[in-house]
Amino acid sequence: MANEQMGLLMFLALLSRNVVSNTSLHHRQMTLFAPTNEAFQRYNGEMDDNLVLYHISNLATSLTNLDYAISSELDGNPPLWVTRRRDIMHDDIYVNNARVLASRSYQAFNKNNNRQVLHVIDQVLQPLQPHGPGSLSSPVYSPNAYQFLEHSDLFNIGPHRLRSFRQKVSQLHKKDVFNADGKHTFFIPVDEGFKPTTRSDLIDAKVVDGHVIPHHVLFTQATPDTREFETFAFGDNVKVVISFSTAMNGKEEITYVKSNTVAGDAKHSRGVVLADIVRANIPVKNGVVHLIQRPLMVVDTSIIDFLKEKEDGPLCKFYEVIMDLGNNNQFLNDLTLAKDMTLFAPSNEAWDEPSVQNIVRNHQKLKEILNLHLVRERLAMDTIIHNNMNQIYQAPTALARKYLYFNVLTHNNNQTLTVEGGGVNATVTLPNIAATNGFVHIIDRVLGVPYTTIFEKLKTDPMLNITYNLGNREMFNQQLNDMEHRYTYFVPRDHAWQKFQIRHPSAFKALFKIDFGYYTKQILERHVIRAGRAYTISDLKLHANETHPFVMPTSRDPLRLRVKESDKNYYVEWNGHWIHVFRPDVECTNGIIHVIDEPFLLESDVRATGAAPRLVRAPAILLVSLAFLRIVE
Repeated sequence: MANEQMGLLMFLALLSRNVVSNTSLHHRQMTLFAPTNEAFQRYNGEMDDNLVLYHISNLATSLTNLDYAISSELDGNPPLWVTRRRDIMHDDIYVNNARVLASRSYQAFNKNNNRQVLHVIDQVLQPLQPHGPGSLSSPVYSPNAYQFLEHSDLFNIGPHRLRSFRQKVSQLHKKDVFNADGKHTFFIPVDEGFKPTTRSDLIDAKVVDGHVIPHHVLFTQATPDTREFETFAFGDNVKVVISFSTAMNGKEEITYVKSNTVAGDAKHSRGVVLADIVRANIPVKNGVVHLIQRPLMVVDTSIIDFLKEKEDGPLCKFYEVIMDLGNNNQFLNDLTLAKDMTLFAPSNEAWDEPSVQNIVRNHQKLKEILNLHLVRERLAMDTIIHNNMNQIYQAPTALARKYLYFNVLTHNNNQTLTVEGGGVNATVTLPNIAATNGFVHIIDRVLGVPYTTIFEKLKTDPMLNITYNLGNREMFNQQLNDMEHRYTYFVPRDHAWQKFQIRHPSAFKALFKIDFGYYTKQILERHVIRAGRAYTISDLKLHANETHPFVMPTSRDPLRLRVKESDKNYYVEWNGHWIHVFRPDVECTNGIIHVIDEPFLLESDVRATGAAPRLVRAPAILLVSLAFLRIVE
């Protein structure tokens, strides 16, 4: 116990200076929530002798018996809120925003045989207290959310003022929402968030309801990121949910709150509104209050205004990159003038990658990369998912002849959207940020700056599973990790192999026979050019037009191709047959992939080996083969 006391010396010093707590230690049962020394070193709030009373309850309560709230000994007996967080990464108990270090809990009895319990916590509990001369004569102890809002000028909440929102709550007769007994979470925008002044006109009763989560007390550390909670504005027509998200800005972690209007009406636009939490975790009698930088649900800024709204916002580095292009910035003009668009915006962390930093210095390349992130139409996430149901959805970007390709991953009823552009596959980490002229989706990588070899790309791209599995035979794929050469690989996508299976079922089945690996390798070799450089589709078109084929050496035999462009699509001609290039110029660190809609393969390639099996028409063979290969891989 001596070591335990050493780690709690600052709390013990505070405890010994307070007369009330000393008396309780000797004569009453009690529970103490003791912050560690490190917690006090991080604490930047007011420190007085009464602070310790907010860390004490007059009941001895073990962790097992902690209810959702427990009264403290501070004047007015404000509650301490208890959260049990159980998810994949956590099985923890929190008191307000402090995590209980469960292994360090301790029980004892004082000289009067009263049981006393000690729980060690990782943060100092910070109560809401009045400040200033005026508050001493008429203090408001343990206020509920409305009392806090009404008398906010009496409390120590830093420079923030809440008069604008308070006025709207009064005008719209929504006092009862903030006065409600129980346990709730309240988001209150500060006065600075009401600029421009016209923003206030957009706040109606439904918007006020959208700032309150009923029946949940949500402190930031105790609440999982991205978990959505229904607000009071979740009804038959309008449905609004709220969640937290965190992001790193340098070494600083910033917490945001986002309202998502999943169903709207004429007055309330669908989509996400993101706001900084400028002061978090203010405990009140009926829950917790978070002060936020701007009102939720209100969509009144353009995409460019959202990017530049805050110097340390979630996309501040993206905005800096755009502005570094200087004068005659066409990309900035497009963001400013376009009426309907969708921006896939890389997060601040995405710009820290070394490979990305090198590209930023090349302004010509940077212009191309930025255009790859812009689609000139409104694409909400549910629109993309709907368009992706029956086929791979592709959207044209502001970069000529370049498309974005989408994939939807489903896990435990949760859907994650990925987007590929220029060979880079990125995850949408924060979708559907609504603006007056479109949507912003925050992604975790910069598109168009390759970071994987061809081997790694094949292994992770859900559209290229079959070619990857075929290439695992005879060690064919291993060469595609080589950084000394540059590869141009014409990769049939899964859909191409499915079409081949339907036309030539026996030949397709032969490709997966154990004793056919050598011939499978020969077939794949026909698709790969290894040279001192990689060939983009434009390079190939320059050398191989519709009349003169371009002959390129492969490990098997020369590959003779012609290239044509039609209706903004590319086609390659092989063996007298024109094949659509579904995704040209998928850049990798050691070459380029061109995803094609048919393999360079004839049924005779399989029959010539004498290894073709009898004809089997089994529609499920593809899925069975893939499942087997994934299991044994």
